[in-house]
Amino acid sequence: MLYLSHFGLREVPFGITPDTSFFYACRSMQESLNTLLVAVANGEGFIKITGEVGTGKTLLCRKFMASLDENYVTAYLPNPSVEPGTLLLALAEELGVRVESTINQHHLMKRINLALLDFARNKKRVLVCLDEAQAMPLETLEMLRLVSNLETEKRKLLQVVMFGQPELDQKLSEQAIRQLRQRITFEHRLSHLTWREVEHYLAHRMKVAGYHSERVFTRAAVRTIYRASRGVPRLINILANKALMLAYGKGTDRVNWAIARAAVGDTPASYRPAPAWMWTVLLCVAGSSLGWMLLR
Repeated sequence: MLYLSHFGLREVPFGITPDTSFFYACRSMQESLNTLLVAVANGEGFIKITGEVGTGKTLLCRKFMASLDENYVTAYLPNPSVEPGTLLLALAEELGVRVESTINQHHLMKRINLALLDFARNKKRVLVCLDEAQAMPLETLEMLRLVSNLETEKRKLLQVVMFGQPELDQKLSEQAIRQLRQRITFEHRLSHLTWREVEHYLAHRMKVAGYHSERVFTRAAVRTIYRASRGVPRLINILANKALMLAYGKGTDRVNWAIARAAVGDTPASYRPAPAWMWTVLLCVAGSSLGWMLLR
């Protein structure tokens, strides 16, 4: 990226690829991580984390897995929108279970069960982390519940963590999978960043990328990015990255309101509030309507 040397950076601070080295522990993200760590220590049931598009679910998932010690074995399934048999094959692969291409579902379940028992004998806990879980078909969700039934007399052999968009809640409300819904023992909803958190978020990522000078984003620029992104981290990254490129193009080391506004104008996904003249017209119309009602 051309602006790296201009701002004295080692790497791009606002990429959209999840990178745990840039993890920012805002209130909602830290609460979600704490919920996950407490839940896995509890050792039973399903865990559900939901959040709107771009709120950092995949980053949270990776940070969570990186926070676990050697007593845990994780199976990460980033695209679970598959039929039940394919899910079992993907799970077997993640757990290091060798299977033949011709194996049937019954024997595949037995192989997975034996592998889980081996992990339990070695005092290892197995976690399945499902990203984009809202895309999982109902039949596959039901198969996941059946796999989670595998247990010893003491504890479950497998624990499931689901990360998904709010549509996951709608899917879990289906009568056909009510048994799975009853097994969700911990859940949390990721929220958007506040204005103050956006300010700290921008400074945090710049610092991680190697920036050591005074602040780059003025308060007016921060407010502009906050309003245009509504506090969604992915949109913040896109806007901040464009703003840094524009600042570099102008030969300045500061991102002011005008530069931030230009970045917003170049980003179709950003939220654009109604212009001031529109609010004036609406207020005039409302005032006229109120006056007309009082005169009746």
